[in-house]
Amino acid sequence: MGDDGIYYPDLTVGGGEKPHYGKYGMLRKSYLKEHHGGLYSFLLLSGNLTAHLNEIDDAANAQMELLVPQMMEKEGIDEAMKAQDQLAWLGAVNNIRNAAEEIVLEALVYA
Repeated sequence: MGDDGIYYPDLTVGGGEKPHYGKYGMLRKSYLKEHHGGLYSFLLLSGNLTAHLNEIDDAANAQMELLVPQMMEKEGIDEAMKAQDQLAWLGAVNNIRNAAEEIVLEALVYA
């Protein structure tokens, strides 16, 4: 109750988890806002949005850390290639990172 005797609703959103999400969390947030407004509103109002975005970002980063080295090994991209031709190595690594990111985005962010 306020000082004036009127009852005011408590409009604070619960949760309390501090945001630490980065690129993938922000992409997930934009995706939810644009394509799944109901889920976005539910997560926001229940106080679980930050936790959800942190979780997605952590999982996406972990998946990238696993996929990139595995894909590099499978394609035979190693330090010997880097020593021979740095530009070819850089192009191959960038292609692998882009492919891995597409997998992660499809599986976690835009799911």
